[in-house]
Amino acid sequence: MTLADHDHDTCIADALTRADALCAARGARLTSLRRRVLELVWTSHKPRGAYAILDDLSQQGGKPAAPLTVYRALEFLVDQGLVHRIESLNAYVGCTTPGGAHTGQFLVCEGCGTAVEIDDPSIRDAIQAGAAARGFRVRRPTVEVRGLCSDCQEKAP
Repeated sequence: MTLADHDHDTCIADALTRADALCAARGARLTSLRRRVLELVWTSHKPRGAYAILDDLSQQGGKPAAPLTVYRALEFLVDQGLVHRIESLNAYVGCTTPGGAHTGQFLVCEGCGTAVEIDDPSIRDAIQAGAAARGFRVRRPTVEVRGLCSDCQEKAP
């Protein structure tokens, strides 16, 4: 889960390019505000709350955004599969594989706060099988696993 050799500028640019293409293909409007909110979500691999995003928007000058506007933009991004909501943190993180159906599975570091998305088919299949056996229809599966990333493990006593 180390991000030591990670080129984050390329990461953000790739995420925005994928979002533009995905929304265009679906006929969904990726407005300038929605695109900017997506970019702010991607400024870190740590989940970001709506109010942190709102603060960033406010500091950039121009017309201030209302909290409801940011929540609506985030809802659009979730609906398009471009971001995931980390339920336990009430925060959002960019989706590393937008466009395809997958289960939101996250390793959340309790040390540094980084969240890494994984997409393990065996986890997805276990959730589907368990739900089907109980007559339950899964709508939005999210699995959050808390622990320490390799960097934080090295720092721990």
